[in-house]
Amino acid sequence: MSATRTPRTGRPTSRPGRAAAHRLALLESMLRVRRFEERCVELYSAARIRGFMHLYIGEEAVAAGVSEALTDEDAVVSTYREHGHALARGVPAEAIMAEMFGKVTGCSRGRGGSMHLFDVSRRFYGGNAIVGGGLPLAAGLALADRMTGRDRVTCCFFGDGAFAEGEFHETANLAALWGLPLLLVCENNLYAMGTALARHQARTDLALRAAGYGMVAWAVDGMDVLAVEEAARRAAEGVRAGGGPHFLEMRTYRFRAHSMYDSDRYRDKTEIEQWKERDPVEGLARRLREAGELSDEARTALEDRLAAEIDAAVRAADQAPEEPVEDLLKYVTSPVEASRP
Repeated sequence: MSATRTPRTGRPTSRPGRAAAHRLALLESMLRVRRFEERCVELYSAARIRGFMHLYIGEEAVAAGVSEALTDEDAVVSTYREHGHALARGVPAEAIMAEMFGKVTGCSRGRGGSMHLFDVSRRFYGGNAIVGGGLPLAAGLALADRMTGRDRVTCCFFGDGAFAEGEFHETANLAALWGLPLLLVCENNLYAMGTALARHQARTDLALRAAGYGMVAWAVDGMDVLAVEEAARRAAEGVRAGGGPHFLEMRTYRFRAHSMYDSDRYRDKTEIEQWKERDPVEGLARRLREAGELSDEARTALEDRLAAEIDAAVRAADQAPEEPVEDLLKYVTSPVEASRP
């Protein structure tokens, strides 16, 4: 997907050629996330990326599908598992990789790392290391748009673990009470870190619980990018039409552990393999092949192009400068404070 998207309204055109090209673009978007993160695993294992890193592998359909329902004027607020959201939003792989390396050319000037990607030019208002921490920020953005009469949607991603946090309930209540133009996207991957959903929520139908706040809410197959896109378009259109906040429960699954530090002993290996059979990337690729829209040669060419893109991002990150020591307090203290003895 290109870094800049044009606003879209309604469903994609039904013309066969354009529809096929659109499905191929969705495959490319998901593959970019998958291959980028696989390279990050290699770099992390070689100690070239440090700190915490949370992988999105398995959940790519959510980022790719939801992003298609948003315009360039909409805002996105993410979580600490946000590589996929950032890439689907159009943040360049080069800027993200430089951020992972802690380089000054990173999208957060090397100060945020994996969990704090940020790009105001694309209205991507960052990852957040606090579970549920992005929810009140998203409500604030949506409130500002409503008060100023701007026709925008604020999309906030969060995990099922956020349902155990007060920020979700406070945000959901105020968003419904004030009719905010807010699209809440819960990525329910069944585990809040290492805790299974049924162990931290008495009621596991999260869409039903969200509806209790008076907002439109429904569950979606988060492993099917076409289903995700259709649901996200419907929800975004409802928000734009003045229908107040909408909630989507994306039922998905992460194939990797919670983070690179996680030993992943809380899940049965059979469960993981069963979910991998529903791989959103290969599922769409298989459908495209069966429809005659993706040949083996075209798949190879796409893989080669993405590999070259990621190779270039790694080279650029390697060559990028680190922030000068004299700038370490920049953006941390005010100029007055910095000048005091």
